Order: sequence, then structure tokens, then C-alpha cells
Amino acid sequence: MKQLTKTLSVLLVIFSLFACKTSKDATSSAVQKKKELTEKQHIDFTYFFFNGGKEKILGNYDQAATNFLQCYKIDDTNPAPLYELAFIYSLQGKKQQALVFGKRAAELDPSNVWYQQLYGDLLQDLGQYNEAVVVYRNLVKSNPLRLDFYNQLAEACIYAKKYDEALKTYDMVEEMTGLSEEVSLQKIRLYKQTGKSDKAIEEAKKLIQKFPTEARYYGVLGELYQEKGMKEKALETYNECLKMDPDNGLIRLSLADYYRANKQDDKAFNEIKIAFKNPGVDIDTKMKVLLSYYTVTETHAEFKQEAEELCKILIDVHADDAKSYSMYGDFLYRDKKLEDSRKQYRKAIELDKSKYPLWNQVLIIDSELNDYESMLKESKEAIELFPEQPVAYLLNGIADIQTNKYNEAINVLAKGAGYVVKNDLLLSQFYSNIGDTYDKLKNYKSSDEAYDKALELDAKNVYVLNNYSYYLSLRKENLEKAEQMSKKSNEIETKNSSFEDTYGWILYQTGKYSEAKKWIEKALSNGGQNSVILEHYGDILYKMGEVEKAYQEWLDAKQKGQGSEFLEKKIADKKLYE
Repeated sequence: MKQLTKTLSVLLVIFSLFACKTSKDATSSAVQKKKELTEKQHIDFTYFFFNGGKEKILGNYDQAATNFLQCYKIDDTNPAPLYELAFIYSLQGKKQQALVFGKRAAELDPSNVWYQQLYGDLLQDLGQYNEAVVVYRNLVKSNPLRLDFYNQLAEACIYAKKYDEALKTYDMVEEMTGLSEEVSLQKIRLYKQTGKSDKAIEEAKKLIQKFPTEARYYGVLGELYQEKGMKEKALETYNECLKMDPDNGLIRLSLADYYRANKQDDKAFNEIKIAFKNPGVDIDTKMKVLLSYYTVTETHAEFKQEAEELCKILIDVHADDAKSYSMYGDFLYRDKKLEDSRKQYRKAIELDKSKYPLWNQVLIIDSELNDYESMLKESKEAIELFPEQPVAYLLNGIADIQTNKYNEAINVLAKGAGYVVKNDLLLSQFYSNIGDTYDKLKNYKSSDEAYDKALELDAKNVYVLNNYSYYLSLRKENLEKAEQMSKKSNEIETKNSSFEDTYGWILYQTGKYSEAKKWIEKALSNGGQNSVILEHYGDILYKMGEVEKAYQEWLDAKQKGQGSEFLEKKIADKKLYE
């Protein structure tokens, strides 16, 4: 209790000082006609201002704003509460409201630096750059020693496309502080933007003259020469830097750009390799180079070997950084080298388990390789580390289904679905797999409910449309609905032999044998040469009186793999059993 009392005492002191300062500001800072307040109004104004300040310090911005609005109602000529309202609304992201009060505060007291600065910032935030320039010009004029105002003016000029004024402003800063990297680089960018390449080169030379051992500036100058078509000057600049600092990896990369631009690819690649072998060049810089290779190799396969070599160098030099392995994994995955890619991602995970995208990539490869045992194990680890990532639950559930752990699949899929936020397509995948699992458990009521939910979320989920309709046909239930869903799946995705077989089988179940035959033949022509489709074809042929052809299809079905429980009996008796 003593501690609380002490804290309140300190706050009261702060508030009283704040209130005194505000009262003084209120009576002396306003330059426009000041409203005369009665004694009661003055007391009320002070009370609300004091409470507004207290709530603001405590972070209760809505309550603070309410109090300052009361001040404004009492005295609309006092800029102090207007400034506070603008400040609070700006913090809350209510920029338009903030601008209304900020502008009024600035008008009431043009000499107050804080009011003017907030007004200028709000104008810039709202894209009113020309108006912001005017405000910052006045701030520079009235505060000629404040460097921050010069920088804000230059920035506003750039946004307002007043490039010449921005350059003049930076010149004024330079006169006050001397040559500096920040200002010079800004000027170089502006000179380039306005097509004044000679001025940009001159500025880069000034930087080198003042900082002769800073390699980056040689790189800047070399690039400027390249852009101007002065190839010899560019090469001379890079070599000059290398004489001074032969191990400078960044200059090596600049040289690589130079050689590449001049179609000297071998020399360019050699410079890149030198840079990659240099541990002093940070891995993020090297990653950017490899990302450019990733893009280029999409259309120019001749650079793939270079990219792979650089990936291996990256791993050698930065063997303890997960990024090295994940980048190599990306290239390998793109080239369908799934086993090798997974090996790299797994190594990355060993070094850094905290990056979920790495786990996700491993699980996707597990799925593509049909390695459900690994998928089951690794998805469990991912769920433990990232318990709110729904995709890990989905893939774990799929692995459970594929390894015949149906009850476990139901549990994990139901749990994972609870973590899906505003993603109906993903949620539909959960219910789709729940429907598949309940069907395996012969809980058809729950299976149908899950499929219906999946289609509510994604009416074009072709796999649900196909599976749901097929399972209904096997049970010979609701065949009209099954036919509609199967037809829709074939309209959405054509030439899918599995979907065509489903539709043909449903037509068979409804006695439409001629139509059924056409769709099964479509499935066969689109690569559907598995035992299920061949057996279906035989069944249809038998119903149409083509017994010998049916018998041959059943024999072919048996050769392709396991058929239905009746296939052997059909072959033995040359007769249809269902």
C-alpha cells in the first residue's frame, strides 16, 4: 500500500507540472484572439486538461481524447488540447481526424515548433506532399540550426517531386555538417533520378576523396560509370579498389555485374565464386545473388550448373547457417530432385528448428514421395513446435489415413480444423479428409456430413465431388445426387481418368449402360489402365451382353493388380457377381 501511495504521489507531481506548463502555454502561446474564460470555465478547462494528460500517460487514449474534447468545447482558441487530440488520433491511426485538429493547432500558434512539426508529419502521412513542403520550409526558416527539419524538408520535396529543391536542401545540410555518407548517397540517387549522371559521378568521387578506404563508394562510382556507358572507367575504378583491398567481396560482385553486362560470362562467374568463397561477405548478400540465379534459371537452364556450384560453396563457407541448406534445397526441389532436396531441408532444420516453412517443405516432399512413415513422424514434431499451424495437422492426418490409423486421423484433423482462420479452401481440405476417414470406418452418416461441410466451404472441390459421389455409388445410395456431383467434377477438370471412371460407374449403377460405357472408355483413353477401371469396363460389357469381351477385361484387370472381392469368381464362372 505504501508503494502504491508513493507511485500516486509521483504521478500527481508530474500531472501538476504538466498542468502548470499547459496553463502557461494556454495563456501565452496563442497568437490569435484568445477567448476570455470565466473563472468556472478556467477551472473546468484545467480539470479536463489535467485528466486528459493523466489518461494519455496511462495509455487510455480514448478517455484522454474525451477530456481534451471537453477542453476544446470550453475554449476553441487554445491550441494545446487541439495538439493533444491530433497526437492521440495519429497514434490510433486516425490520420484524417488528426489532421483536422493538427492543422487548427498550427494555425492558432504558427511559432510553436511541435504543432508545426506534427502538422507537417500528418500532411506527409496522408500524401499531401506539396502542403507538407510549405510547413517544413517555414520550420527551416524559423529554426535554421535544426538539421532534422532540413532532412524532413528534403524528404517531403522528394515525395512532391521537387527534386531541385531537395538537392538545394541537402547542399545546405552539407554546408552545416560537412560531407557525409547519408547526404551524399541521397544526392547521388536524386542526380540519377533526374538524369544528371555527371553530377552523380562527381558526388561519388567526393565521397572517395574523403573516405579513400571505403570500398562501397568505389562500387557506387563503378556502377555509375557502367550506367553511363563508360566501361573502361568502370573497370579502372573496380581494379583500383582491388589493389587497395583484394579480398573485398562486394567489389568482386560489382565486377561480376560489369563482366556480365559486357557478355563476359566466364569472368563474371569467376568473380562471383571469389566473393562466395569469402567468409567476410555476409550470407544474405550471397542469398540475393542465388535468388537472381533462381529466377534466371527458370528460363535459362544453362546457368543451373553455376547455381549448383554456388550453392555448394555457400554450404562450405557457411556450414553452420540453415539458410545455406534451405537455398540449395529450393533449387533441388524445383528440379524435382526430391530425395536430395529433402536431405538439404532436413539439415537446415537440424541447425534451426524455429522456421516452420522448412518443416512444411519437408512434409510436402514426404507426401510427394508417398513416404507416409516419415510424414507421420515429422508432422508430429512440427505440431509440437508449431501447435497453431493447421497444415501440419492436415498432413499428419493424411499420414494417419495412409497408415490405416483412422481414429488417430479423425482426432488430429478435428483439432487442426480449429486452427484454420479465414481460409475456407484449407478448411474444406480438412473436412474432405475427415469424410474419407469416416468412410473407411464405415461411419457413413458422419462421412456424408463431413463431405457436405467440405462442399459448403468449397463447392468446386473436385476431389470431394468425386470421392463423395463414388462412395455413394458403391453404397447405391442417393445416386441422383452422386450423378450430379460426379458430372460437375468432370466439368471442372476434364480428362481425369479417375473422375471419368466414377461418372461411368454411377451411370452403370443407374442402368444407363451405353452412357456408362462411353465414360469408362474415356477413362481408358486418358490413361486409366488400372484394375478398378478395367473391372468396371468388364461389368458394363457383361450387362450389355458382350460376355467374351467382359471376360477379357476381367482377365486384364487381374493382371494389373488387385480387383474387387468378386473378380476371381467372375473370371472362374464368366459371370457377373456384385
